[in-house]
Amino acid sequence: MSDSFTLASIPVSLIWKNQPLESTNDAEQQISITTGIQTDWFIDPGGEHVKDNAPIALFVPPESTFTLQAKVTVEFAATYDAGTLFVYAHDALWAKLCFEYSPQQQPMVVSVVTRGVSDDCNSVDITGQSVYLRVYRHHQVLAFHYSLDGHYWRFVRHFSLGNWEQLCFGFSTQSPLGQRCKAFFSEIRYTPGALTDLRNGE
Repeated sequence: MSDSFTLASIPVSLIWKNQPLESTNDAEQQISITTGIQTDWFIDPGGEHVKDNAPIALFVPPESTFTLQAKVTVEFAATYDAGTLFVYAHDALWAKLCFEYSPQQQPMVVSVVTRGVSDDCNSVDITGQSVYLRVYRHHQVLAFHYSLDGHYWRFVRHFSLGNWEQLCFGFSTQSPLGQRCKAFFSEIRYTPGALTDLRNGE
């Protein structure tokens, strides 16, 4: 990892794992990440291929209980283009919540949890090029949510990557079959504290 930078809404510096083709960030709590040709994070359950070359901007949260959310806008061009919120322990233990372009050319929310191999799950179709994504951590417990308006959150997935104190969190863009993809992460919020109800996202 190299090249640290800061965002006003994140309490610590972020560091790149895999350099993006281009990136911008500003004081308005947003970042854009452009990735290049055939970039992804995925370990095929059938052992056919492994990809770990998409750029990720990562940070280590100072709290063990918090939410990280962002409005994710993607310039979709090719199948599986996506902007993602990422949870990273090491190259074979990670998870991502994606706003992804399906083979049917339909934007959708997709989650991937990888423990040696990847468990890939499509959740819901989305109209338009933007959606709100959120990651929640409470000690070893992790949860993914999405929202259409940034206020009412819908449950996607509840899981754990085990007892890792130094889990990293952040933002990534992928283009597994394409030439490049640009995603914008705006309205970024990092909020310490527990949710009152994990399943309904409050």
